[in-house]
Amino acid sequence: MAQKPRIGVYICHCGTNIAATVDVKQVAEFAATLPGVVVARDYLYMCSDPGQGLIQRDIEEQELTRVVVASCSPRMHEPTFRGAGRQGGLNPYLVEMANIREQCSWVHSDRGQATEKAKWLVASVVAKSALLKPLEEREVDVTPGAVVVGGGIAGMTAALDVADAGFPVYLVEQSGRLGGRMADLNRTFPTLESVAKLMGPLIERVQTHSNITVLLNSQVTGVEGFVGNFEVTVSGEIPNLQVGAIIIATGYDIFDPHRKPELGYGQYPNVITSLEMEQRLAAKDLTGSGKAIKSVAFIQCVGSRDAQVGNEYCSRVCCMYTAKQSLQVKELLPDADVTVFYIDVRTFGKGAEEFYDEARATGVRYRRGNISEVIRHNGRVALIGEDTLLGRPFDFEADLVVLAVGMESRADAGDLSNLLKLARSSDGFFMELHPKLRPVDTAVDGVFLAGCCQGPKDIIDTVAQAKAAASSALIPLLRGVVPVISETA
Repeated sequence: MAQKPRIGVYICHCGTNIAATVDVKQVAEFAATLPGVVVARDYLYMCSDPGQGLIQRDIEEQELTRVVVASCSPRMHEPTFRGAGRQGGLNPYLVEMANIREQCSWVHSDRGQATEKAKWLVASVVAKSALLKPLEEREVDVTPGAVVVGGGIAGMTAALDVADAGFPVYLVEQSGRLGGRMADLNRTFPTLESVAKLMGPLIERVQTHSNITVLLNSQVTGVEGFVGNFEVTVSGEIPNLQVGAIIIATGYDIFDPHRKPELGYGQYPNVITSLEMEQRLAAKDLTGSGKAIKSVAFIQCVGSRDAQVGNEYCSRVCCMYTAKQSLQVKELLPDADVTVFYIDVRTFGKGAEEFYDEARATGVRYRRGNISEVIRHNGRVALIGEDTLLGRPFDFEADLVVLAVGMESRADAGDLSNLLKLARSSDGFFMELHPKLRPVDTAVDGVFLAGCCQGPKDIIDTVAQAKAAASSALIPLLRGVVPVISETA
C-alpha cells in the first residue's frame, strides 16, 4: 500500500511584496488544514538562507515527502527551492511552487479577496503535490551542429561564429542569394562605408567555409526534438538535418506605402521609398531619368508610430538612414534644397547624434510636422501638412519626395512560429525570453533569435545580437551533453 504523502507548506512574505496585500498567516493556517499537510509555516523571505534551512530541517524532522512553497514566480526561484529540497534529502521534483505574488498580490488591491485567492492557489498546488512522482535527471549527448534560418547579415554572422568554433552549420535561405536586406543598400551609417565592400568578403567567407553548408531557395518545413537533438526538415530533396541548436535570423519586411495612399506612392513617379532612393544614390541619378533636381523632401515614420496601420513602434533606423541619404544628396547636388519632415528625431548609438548634426551643418533642414497628403502640383509634388511646433498648416513643393518606410515583421513569421512554438509580441516580431536578462533566448530551449526578426534594429545592433545568439547556441554544443528528466521506474 502506497505511503500517504507528508506535505510541508511554506508561505513567503517576500518582504511586503506579498504580505502587504495577502494575509500570509491566515493562508498558512488554512494550509495546515489541507489533506496531507503535516506542517505549514510563514516566513519573511523563504528564498533566504534561513528560509531554505527551515525547509531542510522540516524535511528531516517532520519526514516530509512533499514540499510546497507559496511565493513568487517559479521562473525566479524554483531552482532555489528544489535545491533546498535536494539538500534536505528530498527528490527535487517533489518540490512544487504556488505563485501568490505575480498571480495574486501584485494584481489585486483588495486584501480579503487576495487572501482568499491565495488560499485556493495554495490548495490547488497542495493537491497537485500529492500526486507528484520522483523524477531523475540524466544526460544525453548533443548532436554537434546548428541550423541558421536566414542568410542576411545576422544569419551569416551567427553562422560564421558557430562554424569558426568547429561545428557544422546549415544556413537555410529562402531566396536565391545571400545578403538579405542589407545587400540592397548603398552605404551604411554613420561611417558611409560601401555596403558592397563590406558584404562581398563576408559572403565569400560564408560560401567557402568548410563547416558551412548554404541551402538557397530553401525553407524550414518541420522541426522535431529538443535542445541538443533537433531534427529539422528543409524543403526540397535535402535529407533531414540533425543539429543541437537553431538560430532564427529571418529578418523583416519593409512597410508597403501603398497602404498610405494619401502619400501618393504609386500615383506619382517622383514619390519613392527610401530603398528606391538607395538605388538612385548608388547610380548617382536621383530622378531615374537624368532630370534636374532642385528640392528633395523626406517624410519620416511612414508605417511606424502609426496606430492606423497597426504599427505603433519606432523602426529605429529611419532617422539615421534619412540623415545618411540627405548627406549623400547634398554631396551629389550641393545647391539642392533638402528638407526632412519629422515627428521626432531619434538618433541613438555611437556617433549617431554627431552624424545628425553633420547633416544639419551641410544645410539639410529639419521641420517638425505631420504630412497629411501629397498631391500633384505644377509638374512637381506638394506636401500638405501641419507644422506641429507652430500649430499652423502648410504646403511645401518638391521635385522628389522620399518616404522613410519602416520595418514590419515578416508576413510568413507565423508559419515559423507555429513550427517552433515560438511566441510573438503584439507587433508580430518573435519574442525574446526576457528583454534584459535573456534577449536572444526563446521559450524553446536551444532556439535563439538574431537580428530584426526579434524587432527593428540597425546593422550594429543586428551584428551584436547575432554574435550573442551564436555564443548562446555554442553553450550546449561545447558542453556536449544536455540534462533531461526521466520518470523513475
